[in-house]
Amino acid sequence: MQILRSADRGVTNLGWLDSKHSFAFGRGIPTGPHDMGYRSLRVLNDDRVAPGGGFPEHGHDNMEIISIVLEGGLAHQDSTGASSTITPGTIQRLTAGTGVRHSEYNASNTEPVHFLQIWLHPEREGLEPGYEERSFEFPAGRFTTVAAPSGRDDSITLHQDARLFVARFEPGQSAALDLDTGRHAWVHVARGEATVNGERLSEGDGAAIDDPGQIEVRTAEPTEGDTPTPSASKQTDTTVLVFDLA
Repeated sequence: MQILRSADRGVTNLGWLDSKHSFAFGRGIPTGPHDMGYRSLRVLNDDRVAPGGGFPEHGHDNMEIISIVLEGGLAHQDSTGASSTITPGTIQRLTAGTGVRHSEYNASNTEPVHFLQIWLHPEREGLEPGYEERSFEFPAGRFTTVAAPSGRDDSITLHQDARLFVARFEPGQSAALDLDTGRHAWVHVARGEATVNGERLSEGDGAAIDDPGQIEVRTAEPTEGDTPTPSASKQTDTTVLVFDLA
């Protein structure tokens, strides 16, 4: 396992944008073992956008772009005709293909938005641009497939030999994910803390694992005598992403 600690990620801070980059992106260059990405995973940006801020219209091509909102709302518009505001629980995929233009803004003028933007190299260049979004339930202590080839397992369609799993854990929970022999995994802790295959990872940490066989995630038991309110309990949840890559 090769671990990229949160503090070693690249950083871009523009006032309205506070962005952490697990891989090289723009002006923020991380110092981890996989600067230019891991397998087909090219970008994993952890973005916080101030109220009213956002990315004006700009272009991309030949990338699979996935957005996952952790808090707030993200307003999206693109040249495929898609226009939507995504919130926690909704996963969005934009196939840039032969070329697409889009904009992304914080949907609120009073509250920040926190989201992950993920880029994967597609299976081939020159795909027709396309857009898809889908809402998911995330039962605690279980991995949910959110993106996969051909949209299998009721996920969004990913044009690459890769799968993305998301799991939400409450304190004291664990889950295991079996990967085929010869596969590769990138694990990212989006919120909270967890032990992944015996290694402690904190919020923002990532790890590359070659041929892991199984990814096991555990969260610490709740503090003895601690009885959080429902709102406080939500804040102690841990969110983990696992990319299953060829």
